[in-house]
Amino acid sequence: MYKKMKQKIFTALKCRHFFDFLPDKIYLKLMYHVLMDRKLDLKNPRTFNEKLQWLKLYNRNPLYTTMVDKYEVKSYVSSIIGSEYIIKTLGIYVDFDDIDFSKLPDRFVIKCTHDSGGVVICKDKSKFDISKARKKINECLKSNFYFMGREWPYKNVKPRIIIEEFLDNHDNNDLNDYKFMCFNGKFKCSFVCTERRSDDGLKVTFFDKNWNVMPFERHYSKSKKKIEKPKNYNKMIELSEKLAKKMPFVRIDFYEVEGKIYFGEITFFPGNGTEEFTPEKYDYVLGSWIRLPKVKNEK
Repeated sequence: MYKKMKQKIFTALKCRHFFDFLPDKIYLKLMYHVLMDRKLDLKNPRTFNEKLQWLKLYNRNPLYTTMVDKYEVKSYVSSIIGSEYIIKTLGIYVDFDDIDFSKLPDRFVIKCTHDSGGVVICKDKSKFDISKARKKINECLKSNFYFMGREWPYKNVKPRIIIEEFLDNHDNNDLNDYKFMCFNGKFKCSFVCTERRSDDGLKVTFFDKNWNVMPFERHYSKSKKKIEKPKNYNKMIELSEKLAKKMPFVRIDFYEVEGKIYFGEITFFPGNGTEEFTPEKYDYVLGSWIRLPKVKNEK
């Protein structure tokens, strides 16, 4: 009870920018202690979650800012694996009121380029609530996602609005996004998010390289349903490793629609590095897969 209360208070204060003045290291130690209920060891990080916090502080490749920008990343990914995997962009805007909805197709997706969660999906333009979408997107445009978990690549992303083509799988179900986790440039495991609209909530199921369900959960329960391996699974692994070269850890997301692969996004700190594993030992197992780079002046 005390732990949950402490977490709620911290989250409320964080959303009110109470901690924005704190240096990254101090903030991360406080956040980790509250959310994970343990001390963050940055001198000898061993777990997956600890190493993600370490990477926030000491693995600051300026290119990562381009890679988390939902518009700029498209050119970057195209230059490495090809433009055929890129979802079509219908428009890019600074101001929501510059969008001419009359020129958009019946279905589309609106995203903020600089955050996580700033998404509005339109499946039928005749029923689309523009006012509600404006309110959500404008609120997201005001925020700097960096301050939520000190995921530094987001700090200098220009806040913009991108409108993309709607990907249709023709079965009225949400698209599965396949998330490929690469450690030091090599794919090790993946997970799939399913059942977002189910009564008991989102399910997250991890798979090994041979598409066997892995014996752990991370924050969310695994699905009890059979999840089919995507037809292009091996190609997705190949593409993820091309994009993950020379990175200690990165997650590359893809969709598969009617046998075609589409790039989703690049993520460096899934779950903000504060999602617990059950059994806990897998936090250490996945942590052992990350080989941290040597850095100068680590303090």
